[in-house]
Amino acid sequence: MKAKKVLITLLALGTALSFTACNGGTTEKETAKTESAKTESSKTETTNTETTEADKTETVKADTENTETENTGSDTAQITYEETDTDPSDNTSDSELDNLYQQENQLFADHKDAWDKAFGLMSKSSADSSGNYADFLSDTVESNKDSFTDEQYQTLTDDIETIRKIEEQIAELEKKNAETDTSETKTASDDSSPFNNFSGKDFDGNSVDESLFSKNAVTVVNFWFTGCKPCVAELSKLNELNDAIKSMGGEVVGINTETFDGNEDAIKEAASILESQGAKYRNLSIDSDSDAGKYASSIMAFPTTILVDRNGNIVGDPMLGGIDNQDNYDTLMKQIQSVIDADSTEK
Repeated sequence: MKAKKVLITLLALGTALSFTACNGGTTEKETAKTESAKTESSKTETTNTETTEADKTETVKADTENTETENTGSDTAQITYEETDTDPSDNTSDSELDNLYQQENQLFADHKDAWDKAFGLMSKSSADSSGNYADFLSDTVESNKDSFTDEQYQTLTDDIETIRKIEEQIAELEKKNAETDTSETKTASDDSSPFNNFSGKDFDGNSVDESLFSKNAVTVVNFWFTGCKPCVAELSKLNELNDAIKSMGGEVVGINTETFDGNEDAIKEAASILESQGAKYRNLSIDSDSDAGKYASSIMAFPTTILVDRNGNIVGDPMLGGIDNQDNYDTLMKQIQSVIDADSTEK
């Protein structure tokens, strides 16, 4: 069965943490997952500066790369719809979900200019991932009605009503899928850290395991993907952060979701971008089937950064949006220091 993962495009206003979605240009890319081909349904992106986003979270990822939208904002992340295969037998449900995601994606593509503006006005404070996505879109449009022309407003309003009906169908399918989930799967996802029994390879082919975390007082794990403009924009700052925390017993590690399962082409592309941004910290390719891979596939906004202690446990809340925003950087540094202090106390 496929579990739908929602990532929406949100824009963080001012110096608040960003919660916008990143989709690098026309990004619907097919990635190999378990036995059957897994596709990331959507990733949309927004940026700190003027950046291009695609689709519903600024990153709508599916089997082919989708549409590109453009946003201007202070702090952005990219949100997406993703699907992961958990039961290959549920092909009918998967196909129906794929079709519904594509219908939404097409609306964003057909009315790109209007949705670019809407995505740029999104506020994280009103986001509710548990509700109907159409309600969130409607709130954004209505609260910023004066920012749109009459034609844009009517177009967005019509699209939102269509999206509302699509979301209702998606919710019904997901409800049916959830009823077939085994308690074992639920327990595994609820009770265990995704970084227990961790394994992967860096971009040079060197194997990495859970000792990555045990050797550090804190490991800063940054989830990104190549088509996400806000993700790329913060790479140099992440490198700066890595240099700053090395002496403190910390390390920054990147996980590019397009490089899952050792995707060589994606690894080469990601490595090239890292080099162009002067980012020398380790980046890893992991298996999509692993607990860490499933965790990454469930992330709702890109870039997302988390802190992991030496026991492999996630500490605190994720940082949504780029740390090239100084306020975000300072906030993350305080959280890092807190984990390091706690680690010192436990010794």
